[in-house]
Amino acid sequence: MTIHHDSRDTDYRMPQGAVTCGTRLRLRVRGEALEKVWLRLWWNDAETRKRMRRVGEYFECRITAPDSPGLLWYYFVAVDVEGNTFYLGNAADGLGGVGEITTEEPRSYQVTVYDPAYTTPDWLRNGMMLQIMVDRYFRWGEKDVTKLPPASYYHIHWDDDPALCINDDKYGDSVNNDYFGGNLRGVMEKLDYICSMGVTVIYFNPIFKARSNHKYNTGDYRVIDPAFGTEEDFHALCEAARKRGIRVILDGVFSHTGSDSVYFNRDGSYGPGGAYNDPDSPYAEWYRFRRWPDDYECWWGFKSLPNVHEETPSYQDFIINDEDSVTAHWLRAGASGWRLDVADELPMSFIRKLRARIRQVKPDAALIGEVWEDPTNKIAYDEQRSYCLGDTLDCTMNYPLRSALFAFLRCHITAPELVRQLESQRENQPLPFYYSQMNLMGTHDTPRAINVLADVGEMSPDRPYRRPMTLDAWAYGRGRRRLLAGWTFVCMMPGMPCLYYGDEAGLTGMADPYCRGTYPWGHEDVALREAYREVMTLRMASPAMRTGTLRLSAQGSDVVVVERRIENGADVFGVPAPNEVRALAVNRAEVPRTVEYGGQTQDIPGQSAIFLELPDPDSISVEKPGSRKNTNGQKLRSVACGME
Repeated sequence: MTIHHDSRDTDYRMPQGAVTCGTRLRLRVRGEALEKVWLRLWWNDAETRKRMRRVGEYFECRITAPDSPGLLWYYFVAVDVEGNTFYLGNAADGLGGVGEITTEEPRSYQVTVYDPAYTTPDWLRNGMMLQIMVDRYFRWGEKDVTKLPPASYYHIHWDDDPALCINDDKYGDSVNNDYFGGNLRGVMEKLDYICSMGVTVIYFNPIFKARSNHKYNTGDYRVIDPAFGTEEDFHALCEAARKRGIRVILDGVFSHTGSDSVYFNRDGSYGPGGAYNDPDSPYAEWYRFRRWPDDYECWWGFKSLPNVHEETPSYQDFIINDEDSVTAHWLRAGASGWRLDVADELPMSFIRKLRARIRQVKPDAALIGEVWEDPTNKIAYDEQRSYCLGDTLDCTMNYPLRSALFAFLRCHITAPELVRQLESQRENQPLPFYYSQMNLMGTHDTPRAINVLADVGEMSPDRPYRRPMTLDAWAYGRGRRRLLAGWTFVCMMPGMPCLYYGDEAGLTGMADPYCRGTYPWGHEDVALREAYREVMTLRMASPAMRTGTLRLSAQGSDVVVVERRIENGADVFGVPAPNEVRALAVNRAEVPRTVEYGGQTQDIPGQSAIFLELPDPDSISVEKPGSRKNTNGQKLRSVACGME
């Protein structure tokens, strides 16, 4: 007996990918010696089986997607002419596509069913993001050290390495108390540079008053940290950015506060009140005390980060509901949205209320979540969560893309494996979500991308690389070539590319805090920066690279080809746009590889990315890569090679 189903082939599943509520779906299998086939569905913890009818060479079943958002799962049960029962389900890796036959219950295929009214701000999918840690970006003016938190250390020299002090305070946490003097006015001074790179969105790590340099232990949500400036400075920055077409996203740390905060006040820095000092404090109900005051729930065991009970009504009023709530206040002050720290540790009901509120205050505001795993079906706190159904997030930080791309560039997986992983993302994510994803290569929580791609500095549980380390010329060169090839690939993918400050300048660094060094003003890798600028500005000038259709293909083990296309005068959202085709070949091998595209062949240098420009998209038939003919010729251009 043979039986076949491919979730990425319209002969077997139509329509493809995620669907809106109430969509009519056609599911098929094809095989030999089949007597009967059932479609097994799983929805809302209940099973349904439907007998499939024979239609020509197929067994077919048509179903209607549920009328509420959620995840629909399916596989097939078949009986052959000899009476034997078999199953056909998802591949063993769960990534969809061609199914596998088993004699036991298989993995199910996923259909993401989302709200038909789900929309995301168009400035996400059309945007280019820059992530900035304010203290480490640019120092403007004379530093007033009296504005720093108590017991802080100030680096006179901007190019110093960040300091790592572990177990150096009375609570046993990393201190994170060294400052370089970067401030909001400093970011304002660099807005013209930021704009020249094609950036349209700035995402700030936390900027509210806090004891540490990273500010993830919030002390007061209503006050800009004095080391960074004032609320007036924030207003001025947002206005100056707006005039340049740049929006500002703030980091919302709402799963915990700092112990040294106006709300908890363990150190007494804010007077006699706070949950730690007064069980009758209005903030006491925000926290979970097992035994007041010293035994309380805290984030990942850090006593300096007491967890909050997000479902407490007074906390939700403070953060979300009040007329001048924290999230509403800063949106009105100039922000265009929020990035939620550890979004997968927040209750889904909290995120739903937050999204509704920020859209009420600012209809085009965005809500981005920190979710490191698959955002369509992550298991958190024994609950399966989907963040892309239309009621919670607009997008997430796309760490799965980063992981797959880095594994490919470092020769840990092949080009077909990379394509397979990325096609699974596309299959499971709704179109508005997929085209808004925050596509990144580096963040404040990972070693610098250039270090990882040089094969020096991958994160591990015990952080053995949490120390200063300088890349030698050979390692830097390899990391640099892979970095630019990878960034070019990111800029070709649907979603919003997010540049971690300093990556474009060749900034190196190992695990936290060394991935949080200062921007090397005056010491940039200028050639690398200009190559970044070329790719970023090219994307911002190309509708196809932002909202065109996507086709991914592998040529051998080492080369991935990405094609973006707009045809018939409209993009994937139906928005009018000029016809255009862009294609990119990425070769991760150290030696050249030959690629066939548009009826021609081209040698791709080792560890590089090559753009293929096709000036007349109407001259290319819509067929599989490798079989297209371009009667108008083509122009190939490298943006990632020639960087010794």
